[in-house]
Amino acid sequence: MTVPTTPAKHAASIRILLEDGPRNIAAGSSLADLVVELEHEEKAVSTAVNGEFVPRSQRSSTALQDGDTVLIFQAIVGG
Repeated sequence: MTVPTTPAKHAASIRILLEDGPRNIAAGSSLADLVVELEHEEKAVSTAVNGEFVPRSQRSSTALQDGDTVLIFQAIVGG
């Protein structure tokens, strides 16, 4: 008799949309986690989720959800 094998457990992931297309990330990731994962300099970029600006101070408390649209952009200063 063959014993059925249990598929390996995979970390749960969610799918978000970035400017360059969809991306799977770990469920429970914060916006701050994503900025680090994408190797952006934290202080050099601005962020928005679903069209709403997210200040740097709130990135770690902003949990990303399946289907979120995330924009990470370099702030341009000038006048």
